[in-house]
Amino acid sequence: MKNLNKLQIEQLDRKLAGLTNLSEAPANGWIHGIRTALKMSFRQLGTRLGITAQSAQEIERREMNGSITLKKLREVARAMDMKLVYGFVPKESSFENMLDKQAMAVARKIVMRTDNTMKLEDQQVSKDRFEKAVRELADEIKREMPRYLWD
Repeated sequence: MKNLNKLQIEQLDRKLAGLTNLSEAPANGWIHGIRTALKMSFRQLGTRLGITAQSAQEIERREMNGSITLKKLREVARAMDMKLVYGFVPKESSFENMLDKQAMAVARKIVMRTDNTMKLEDQQVSKDRFEKAVRELADEIKREMPRYLWD
């Protein structure tokens, strides 16, 4: 990885370090989960938002089915004296691991093509040598971050 890219990846991983343990949203959504934990009624939430209880209930339903906007989530958060935190968390526990996995997949594909050609010429390499070549190429891909990395 070039120094700037490596630094950016490390910074993202540090920023998200505390968030990687967050689970998916509660089954009925964050608004419902927080509102009920705080023993806040729809009427009370609606009053804080300047809307009716029915409209507050509709907002909760829209979050649950995924049709709510970030703007509306921010409004609800403010009404409950909270702030909305928005982001993406890598499935691979860190951006570094995500990048490593992708670089390994691309490297494996490239080395596999070469290995198949060598098999045809009866020059197949050992499994250890194959894996070493994949790792070396993956490291190079991570350093260079070529455009084809995410193809």
